[in-house]
Amino acid sequence: MMKIEAIIRPTKIHEVKDALEEAGFESVTVTDVKGRGKQKGVMQQWRGRKYCVDLLPKIKMEMVVEEEDVDTVVDIIVKTAETGSIGDGKIFISPISKIVRIRTGETDGDAL
Repeated sequence: MMKIEAIIRPTKIHEVKDALEEAGFESVTVTDVKGRGKQKGVMQQWRGRKYCVDLLPKIKMEMVVEEEDVDTVVDIIVKTAETGSIGDGKIFISPISKIVRIRTGETDGDAL
């Protein structure tokens, strides 16, 4: 099992979530986060004064899938979240050693 963490633009969350659900990947945890990448924020102007917003709002989507589904999920996220502009986000993939469903005590694949 693998954990997929995707940091995406807030405007893309519904499109990505719907595409994942349509492909059979319904389980996801979504968190509002702030961060920055290489762009180091954006310059904005308010009442004639310029200022830098260096922590931009993003969405973090987390899901755990079987190892053979990782490429499919990543492809869906990339295709639906990509705008071609700086700040589209990143996807991080890491192994999961154990899962336990609290309600039933099921473990690993059965707990998904």
